[in-house]
Amino acid sequence: MQEFKFSTSQTERLDEFLRRELPRAVVSIQVLRACSTTGISNSKIRRLILAGAVQVNGRPVLRPAFELRGHSIITVRFEAERFFYEKQPDDLAFEMSDAAVLYEDENLIFVDKPADFPVEQTITGNRANLHDAVVDYLWKRQPELRNPPYVGIMHRLDRTTSGVILFTKTRAVNKEISEVFQSHNLTKQYLAVVEAPRGEKGQASQFTVEMFMGRVTGKSQQGKWGQVAESRGGHYSKTDFRVLKKLSVEGRSCLLIECSLHTGRTHQIRVHLASRGLPILGDELYGGYPAKRIYLHAAHLAFTLNGKKYDVKAAHGFEATNVFSWE
Repeated sequence: MQEFKFSTSQTERLDEFLRRELPRAVVSIQVLRACSTTGISNSKIRRLILAGAVQVNGRPVLRPAFELRGHSIITVRFEAERFFYEKQPDDLAFEMSDAAVLYEDENLIFVDKPADFPVEQTITGNRANLHDAVVDYLWKRQPELRNPPYVGIMHRLDRTTSGVILFTKTRAVNKEISEVFQSHNLTKQYLAVVEAPRGEKGQASQFTVEMFMGRVTGKSQQGKWGQVAESRGGHYSKTDFRVLKKLSVEGRSCLLIECSLHTGRTHQIRVHLASRGLPILGDELYGGYPAKRIYLHAAHLAFTLNGKKYDVKAAHGFEATNVFSWE
């Protein structure tokens, strides 16, 4: 949560003042690059004021049309990173269909998530997301329902990551699923494409990365994680990696790597591979070469629930040519 203070002696509407001054105040924050070049929309400023995030001379003001008169001190408290998000050009237009369902029963539905599509709603309240798409899909199959069907989010994938994701269809199984993920009593495998190292004979065909991880950027900056000592709040993380083959992706010589998680920390695979000098192709945040997407895919999710075995896989669909086996 950031706090910004402004001073003015002009007579003008509060919403108009904030629309002009707020972008200038956060110019040093990385997330401002996501803000439209034309400024902040009136609707966003209105929501900010109505949410009680704005005070004038120490008193909350809930009227966007409030008139500033004389010398005024305006204080704004909000989460800049979330507030300034606007729909990005690479957001995908996606509609849930039967083809996206990897497996379904009366309790669970496994979905093949596309890359560049968020799992859930953001603070803007108007962004298309996979959770809403699944709700709409199930509701269309049961149009007699007066209210939307229940869909529970048990785990998440980054917006840029594709592949297997699980939703629950009944609240009754939420506790058991949550315990499965918390205990790590499951198989979670991803596929990542990294640029092949240059000037070396080759990368080890198998390797493991272990470290304590935590956030390494400030709250007002784009979230970035890295190695952080346990004494400073770092959490243990471990991933096993296996090089599957060489391949060419977007004209670059790359390696396809299987990633098996023992823990589930934020950006774990991205950080672990970057720590070995193997950032994921397209993952510019961690030093990867710019590409059409971040080439990370949730390929395999398996566990046992109430005596029933679930084993679900999703083909990665990475665009590749000149594929040949690792030697």
